[in-house]
Amino acid sequence: MECFTMNDVRTIHDPDLIDFEKPGKSMYEVAFHYDGTWGNTLVPMTVINGTAGAGKSLVCFGGTHGNEYEGQVAVWRLMHELDPSEISGRVILIPRLNVPACDAGTRESPQDGVNMNRAFPGDLKGTLTYRISNFVTSKIFPLVDVVLDIHSAGSGPEFALCSSFHQIDDPQQYAEMKYVASLFDTPFIMVYSSEMASGLLTDEAEAMGKITIGSELGHSCGVLHQGLQHAYQGIKNVLHHYQILPGEIQKIDHNRETPPKLVAAIHLDEYIPAPISGVFEPILKVGNPVECGQLVGRVYDFERVGSRGLEIYAPRSGYLLLQTFQAPVKKGDTMLVIAQEVID
Repeated sequence: MECFTMNDVRTIHDPDLIDFEKPGKSMYEVAFHYDGTWGNTLVPMTVINGTAGAGKSLVCFGGTHGNEYEGQVAVWRLMHELDPSEISGRVILIPRLNVPACDAGTRESPQDGVNMNRAFPGDLKGTLTYRISNFVTSKIFPLVDVVLDIHSAGSGPEFALCSSFHQIDDPQQYAEMKYVASLFDTPFIMVYSSEMASGLLTDEAEAMGKITIGSELGHSCGVLHQGLQHAYQGIKNVLHHYQILPGEIQKIDHNRETPPKLVAAIHLDEYIPAPISGVFEPILKVGNPVECGQLVGRVYDFERVGSRGLEIYAPRSGYLLLQTFQAPVKKGDTMLVIAQEVID
């Protein structure tokens, strides 16, 4: 394993000066100037051009949202651990894509109030978040075959551990993404909706034909040990699969004998909003199967003394993939996601 010091980390103000072809491991801090004052956001990036031979290219991101930490930790570890003498092809690792949000522990960047995962393909002349997104779209995506974007639930909801990708039209790309998602060995693989928002990193990469995988591997702004294991070993499993890194694909969840279950929530009516504001009492754990009409929780409006609590019933059968974890929930916020199993 190579040992890097700060003197080995190069600060780059002009992305065109990054040598993406240099053999071995190169560590950078890519500078993006602030919008309203002097100074820069320095985005850490490691480029590994393997000396073991030619091969596929992969990029992995953590910290697209600043309050989601499993990806930040896993990618940071791999940034230091991967040895270019063992790598065939290219690996690009960006552990904290939205550095201002990561520093603040927030979903959006405090520099411009923008959610990085709604800012793609970006804008070279836009505010800070849009300029970082443009760098990814224009400089990183054209160089890679595989895109991994490691997410967690952040604050508010709890997700059942899952890897994820969108429903897409290309059957070959879909089939490969389904298999690559399984390498994270999470209990669920979620095919999720493209109807909810625009500007997602994964949307952009999928549209460019990349094998693109997301995830939800923790919640409550912590580092969930099991989620971190799925992130860290899952990334390595993908590297093994594409023979970028030698070694065998490893089982991650030794307590589960069954393969990941493929489920889908591709339409907005499967993302159930809170009907009132209040305090949510969950009845079930995420990951459990539910039946249509089953009681899954209650919402208490403490401003209405005469209200006993609004009972929430499952509007469909399926698997409880997400529910509110932090007790307060606002009317209209997604309170539940019930996904249905996909039978191939």
